[in-house]
Amino acid sequence: MVSPHASTESEAHLEAEEVLDAEEAQRKRRIWTLVGIVASTLLLFTGLGWYWTLQCYSPETYDVTEIALKETGLTDPKKLPVGARTTAVLIHNMDYLLHKSGGYLSNDVTPPSIFLDNMPNWEFGVVVASRDLATALRNHLSRAQSQSQEDKDLAIGEPYYYFETDSWILPASENQYQKGIDAFRRYLARLREGKAPFYPRADNLTQYVMILEKRLGSYTQRLSASSSVHQETALIVRGKPSTAFKPMERTPWLLVDDNFYEARGYAWALLHVMEAIENDFHNILQMKAAETPVHQIIRELEATQAPILSPVVLNGSGFGIFANYSLTLATYIAHANAALIDLRDLLSI
Repeated sequence: MVSPHASTESEAHLEAEEVLDAEEAQRKRRIWTLVGIVASTLLLFTGLGWYWTLQCYSPETYDVTEIALKETGLTDPKKLPVGARTTAVLIHNMDYLLHKSGGYLSNDVTPPSIFLDNMPNWEFGVVVASRDLATALRNHLSRAQSQSQEDKDLAIGEPYYYFETDSWILPASENQYQKGIDAFRRYLARLREGKAPFYPRADNLTQYVMILEKRLGSYTQRLSASSSVHQETALIVRGKPSTAFKPMERTPWLLVDDNFYEARGYAWALLHVMEAIENDFHNILQMKAAETPVHQIIRELEATQAPILSPVVLNGSGFGIFANYSLTLATYIAHANAALIDLRDLLSI
C-alpha cells in the first residue's frame, strides 16, 4: 500500500514536470515568434529593396514631348517653344529621382536603403547627367554670346544640382535638388511666355557635345577596366618607363557593379536629353546634315537600357564562358561617343 507521503511527492513531481514543460513550450513559442518576426522583416526588406531597385534592371523610358506638355501646361506640341523639351527633361530627370518608388535613396540611413548600392549609383549617374545639362543650359544654350548676361533662374538652379548627393539632414539632398527644380520651372514658365533666352545654335550645342564626349570617354575607360584583359603595364620608351602613359588598373571586384550602374543611370538620362535636343535643335541639325549621328546616339543609348537578366553584374573574361556586362555597356557607350564626335565635326562646318 502506497503511503500518503509518497503519493504527495509523486504528485508534486508531476506538477513540477508540467510546469517545466509549460515553461519550455512558452520559451519555444517566444523563440519561434522572434524567428518569424525576423524572417518577415527580412522578407519585407528584400521585397522593398527589389521593388525600389527595379528601375536599375528594367528601366522605363518616357516621351519627352509629353513631359514638356505637362510641365508647360500646353496641349498642342506645335505650340511648345524651342528649348521647352530640353528644359523639361532637365526638370523631370531630377524630379523622377525624388518621387520614384522608394524616393531618393542615396542619402537614406535606415533599412533597407542602407543595404542597397545599385540604385544609389544609378541615381548618381542621373545626377551627373543633370549637372552637365544644367551647366550647359546656364553657360551656353541660354546665352547669345560670351558677354551676355546669364539668366537669373538658371544661375539660381544650377548650383543646387551640384549639392552633395548623400546629405541626410541639415539640409537634405532632396530639399536642395527641389529648389533647383523649382528654379528651372520658373525659367520654363518664362520660356513659354517668350521672356527667357534659349539659342539653338550650332556653336552652343557644340559646347555641350564636348562635355558629353569627355564624360562618355571616361565611362568607357572605367567600364573597360573591369576586364582582366586590361592589366597594369608600363609603356617603355628608350628603355625607361614613360610617364606620358598611365596604365589602366583593373577595377576592384566590389566596384564593378558601382561603375556599371552609374554609367547606366547616366546613359538613361542622356537618352532623353538627346531626344529633346533632336526636337529643339531640329532646324540646325537639318541644315548641318547632322541628323544621322543624333539618331545613332539615341539608338546606342537605347541599347544600354536593355533589361538585365542576371541578379548580379557578370564580369567574365573577354572570350570566356560568362558574359561581361561592363564591356557590353562600354561598347554601346563608345559607339555613342564616336557618333558625338561625328556630330561635333558636322556642327563645326
